[in-house]
Amino acid sequence: MGKLREPLSDIDNCGLPAALEAIGERWSFMILRAAFNGVRHFEEFLTEIGIARNILANRLTRLTEAGILHRSPCPDDRRRVEYRLTAKGLDFLTTMIALRQWGERWATGIPSNPVLCDARDHKPILPVTLRGHDDRILSHMDLCWIDASEVKSGGRSSSSDEPANVRQLGSG
Repeated sequence: MGKLREPLSDIDNCGLPAALEAIGERWSFMILRAAFNGVRHFEEFLTEIGIARNILANRLTRLTEAGILHRSPCPDDRRRVEYRLTAKGLDFLTTMIALRQWGERWATGIPSNPVLCDARDHKPILPVTLRGHDDRILSHMDLCWIDASEVKSGGRSSSSDEPANVRQLGSG
């Protein structure tokens, strides 16, 4: 098995530190959770999540500057502003759900109530999973790092076609 792995010291080209810089702490997550639940106004955020005014102002500014929330005057009262999730912010929903499910399983041990359900049939959503190109659920043992120049665009390769510089996640 090859020795390829993520360049761990190169944080400038890794999405994880960039995501953590934009979101990365408890109050930002709580603000986004509130925004996903329809909270739009500064005073509502204060009341709903019990955050200090100065911390809320700081986090809303950071989330707006990161392009996750959009700040605009309210259509019905131009003296007030509202914060809405942008496409970038809405794209964070899967991550929020995955973190929540992880916390329910490993931290609190308590399933959420109310339960997040599919609006079409009112059945609970499934756990967030990693899926292969063929929709298989993958575990960490099914993953490997491959140089971008050697990634195949089609179906699964046989073991004899496997590039020399491949390393499974979690293997030494």
